[in-house]
Amino acid sequence: MEIRPTTGKDLDVFVDTLHAAFGLFPETPAEGGGGVWWSALEMDRNLLAMTADGRPVGTAGAYSFELTLPGENLVPVSGVSFVGVLPSHRRQGVLSAMMRYQLADLRPRGEFLSVLLASEAPIYGRFGYGPATYTHRLTVQRHQAAFALPRAGAAAGATATGSDTGSVELLRRAECGEILEEVYDRYRRAQPGALSRPHRWWDLGAGQPPVSPAPRYVAVHRDADGVPDGYASYSVESGTLTVDETITVDDTVFTALARFVLGHDLVARVVFKHVPPGHPLRWQLADFRAGQASDDTDWLWVRLLDVPRALTERGWFTDGELVLDVEDPFLGEHGRYLLTVRDGKADCVPTDREPDLSLGVSDLGSVYLGGTAPSTLVRAGHIRAHRPGAAALADALFRAERPPHCLHWF
Repeated sequence: MEIRPTTGKDLDVFVDTLHAAFGLFPETPAEGGGGVWWSALEMDRNLLAMTADGRPVGTAGAYSFELTLPGENLVPVSGVSFVGVLPSHRRQGVLSAMMRYQLADLRPRGEFLSVLLASEAPIYGRFGYGPATYTHRLTVQRHQAAFALPRAGAAAGATATGSDTGSVELLRRAECGEILEEVYDRYRRAQPGALSRPHRWWDLGAGQPPVSPAPRYVAVHRDADGVPDGYASYSVESGTLTVDETITVDDTVFTALARFVLGHDLVARVVFKHVPPGHPLRWQLADFRAGQASDDTDWLWVRLLDVPRALTERGWFTDGELVLDVEDPFLGEHGRYLLTVRDGKADCVPTDREPDLSLGVSDLGSVYLGGTAPSTLVRAGHIRAHRPGAAALADALFRAERPPHCLHWF
């Protein structure tokens, strides 16, 4: 078997092999090659697995993204996608060979982090990826959608974070592409765990709504000066209003958009598809049980390729010192590092000191963005704490300014 990079000439073979691996048939691209979920492929970053007689049996691809780390630090990451093996060649080492080839290719590119969305949770942990952000669906029955009065001394009509002085405008998806792109870019730069959406994605309509050109209504929030600072993309079908995503870093703006969609006529329920952990919306409703959470799931998985660089690139919010003993079984690597945090910056160097925590690189990926407490993985038996207080210190060190969240699909 041969693993080889692709070129533009391999596009049809790559797409056909990927679809066959998942039992799907390719859509017909719109004029210009856009409008389908795979239209933003970067062919110089993809791989084909070929048999000895030249037949394609597996695919693996990657996108070039920026990831927002705690502290609003932006770093380049490889967004792994398009991973598939034909049913006739599964469990023969094809996937492992492609993953090993791909990881070996990332370091020379200067990328020290790789991320993906896992179609099946058990697969990617063995390649060093760990679930790092989480999301859930929130369904609100409209007849129970009344908002509670704030209890923090706020004036009547205000949210817990202040009075909304802006406005909401209803547009169609086709009318507001530039607004969506601009607002999302501002959001992702401030939200830990968020990924960039390159202009190429918006231009080609690649991915899921509202990036794709699928018909959607968009509630655009504007601040007091008329500048767009948030949006909610939604569709209505059979009495259910489904919100693809609500984009804003301001709780007051989120509340204004939530009020807008929850006030829609001729709708029995409103479904918010992507709500981050700990979001206050349920608490803002007069009936706490009116918001029913479901489909609580992992979303972005993170893989560290250079531990010292990864730990020094993110922001930190507590001072302290930890010795981390990190095992990377898939790449056959092992390192022990002294992590020292002072005034929001970290230094990470090899050490021979006794470890405070022993963990696998996949567990380090899970805690890296602050969405998984190290103590949780200690209690689960995945991380070993070698002294009392080590897990609590790790919790304090690895926390983010707010829960990481990613809703970009790739």
